[in-house]
Amino acid sequence: MPIHFFNYYGFYDGSFYPRETLLSGDLLIKQAENYLDHEKRIVIAGKFVEGAAHNMQKVLSYYKIENGIGEILNDLDSCREITEFMNVEGRIRAHYYEKMDLILPDGYKMEGRSRRPPENMINALMSFGNSLIYSTVLSEIYNTQLNPTISYLHEPSERRYSLALDLSEIFKPILVDRLIFYLINKKMLQKKDFEHDLNYCLLNDQGRKKFIKEYDERLKKTIKHRKLNRKVSYRRLIRLEAYKLIKHLIGSEEYKPFVMWW
Repeated sequence: MPIHFFNYYGFYDGSFYPRETLLSGDLLIKQAENYLDHEKRIVIAGKFVEGAAHNMQKVLSYYKIENGIGEILNDLDSCREITEFMNVEGRIRAHYYEKMDLILPDGYKMEGRSRRPPENMINALMSFGNSLIYSTVLSEIYNTQLNPTISYLHEPSERRYSLALDLSEIFKPILVDRLIFYLINKKMLQKKDFEHDLNYCLLNDQGRKKFIKEYDERLKKTIKHRKLNRKVSYRRLIRLEAYKLIKHLIGSEEYKPFVMWW
């Protein structure tokens, strides 16, 4: 069982990642091949950006917000380098964050993304939520034969499990952003749940407990899976996404990122 550590301020510190038991030398070789082969790598990287963008569109459409994400997404067709894919992804997110303020009530606007430290309440929620989804995805990867250090959109690093960053992109809009809108618009989180200072804003203990409780409930929530024709939880969707990636890596089925249909 992986154990994830967060510091006093709610920032992700690291994970205890136990010895892997689901090992596959063949899959490890395939993962590395798809990273080392530039053409294969950019195909997978593009799919992660595409999936994240479509899910952001779905979130905005749910709130009847017009968006121009599709126009920016068209630029993926001309991308040939990973930095170019990252640039398109960054532009899409910047545009998406601007539209988020149309959903949020007065006093809770994002006003641009800030991270370390978060400068306001929505940025504090997003930073904490993104840390949670990263650790959740990492736990699900552990239950597959994938190596979490070999990634495609984000560069592999000695100090992080970068494949979890790749897969997290797809699920952030679904599991983090929609949860933030729900908690704020339903007034389940209020200003008293945050710790404010001159240059930063963070969730306090009470706020973190509320967020984690609702986040865990959302992971347990089920939907009718179109392909499997049965109900699966949001947490299970993450593992199924990892399985889809495995099929792509071994050449049995082209990877198509998960996109909300509701």
